[in-house]
Amino acid sequence: MSDKKADLAGPGISTYPEVSKILPPGYTSLLNKKDTQKAIYAVKSYMEENLNKELNLMMVQVPLIVDKESGTNDNLDRDGSRTPVEFPCGLGLEKRITAQVVQAATKWKRIALKQFDMKPGEGINTDMRAVRKDYFLDHDHSSYVDQWDWERVINAEDRNLDFLKMIVKKIWKVFVGAEKHVQKMFPVLKDPRFPNLPEELYFLHAEELLEKYPDLPRKQRETMILQEHPAVFIIGIGWVLKDGYPHEMRAADYDDWVTETITKNGETYHGINGDILVWNHLTKRRHELSSMGIRVNAETLRTQLKFSDQLDLVSTPYHSAILHNELPLSVGGGIGQSRTQMLLLRKAHLGEVSVTVWPKQLKDICAEKNIFVLE
Repeated sequence: MSDKKADLAGPGISTYPEVSKILPPGYTSLLNKKDTQKAIYAVKSYMEENLNKELNLMMVQVPLIVDKESGTNDNLDRDGSRTPVEFPCGLGLEKRITAQVVQAATKWKRIALKQFDMKPGEGINTDMRAVRKDYFLDHDHSSYVDQWDWERVINAEDRNLDFLKMIVKKIWKVFVGAEKHVQKMFPVLKDPRFPNLPEELYFLHAEELLEKYPDLPRKQRETMILQEHPAVFIIGIGWVLKDGYPHEMRAADYDDWVTETITKNGETYHGINGDILVWNHLTKRRHELSSMGIRVNAETLRTQLKFSDQLDLVSTPYHSAILHNELPLSVGGGIGQSRTQMLLLRKAHLGEVSVTVWPKQLKDICAEKNIFVLE
């Protein structure tokens, strides 16, 4: 059980000898550095255009920094282990503003829906950049994060699992299309060693996954299910499962992970959120592409804050606005840009498609394996 508890914070590998073991031997990039850059922007353009089309979104500006007192920064989880970069700004002010670099734009987007007067069925998409300083830096985790952070207004009757699945299927259609699009531009990417994404995504609840593999920690449960179904959407992340642990810690103030959804064999499952995971045939590991969910309303926000012992947050502008029904109901999520490009361009390391800081130890390991990260 201790392994299960240690697994809650996320899927980082945690030691560089282990990173060395999992990086693929005999690696050669299918694309040279120039073509890689062209392919990155081909994927980016396709994803943005088609996400906007499928979900009826428009591109908007997104903050890199937010006021700490607004309560709009993303905490990523609910145990306080991942804290944002923070600094004072506003030279000449009697009391300087305490600014935080965003970890994601999850909460800000819901406020932005109101700011841009979005109606039900309309939404926003952003080219979001963030810093997450409390990650172990391995082959697919970095301190620099780029996402398509999107949010769409919904009606109260849309707060159900069928609606969420409909949204997820639209997003999956875009992933599948993006892979075909970039392969038309660069046929070398269509390599039999790395099968294309399946046309259909497999859905299951975190409780069902636990039932299949009750003795495994969640990373290993995900790895096992991806051997059967190479692309899955795991529902209900954040609720405490039958073994006494959530599938993964999830913050209390954006996704709704308490709403009752499925009744199966006399048991009730919870949560109208989830993650898209695929099997990466190059790294031979689980590969997370997106987290998303129907967002909390006033009732479920209060329940989740109480559940996580965070009721002190109710006075912040963001939380107060939800509790007083001043923000629209919404569904939203984040799609990793570099994660998507790494997968579709058949890259072994995130640093081949994004520029950030990596420890020398990791760069040396990569160089030994013919993996050259951007600097």
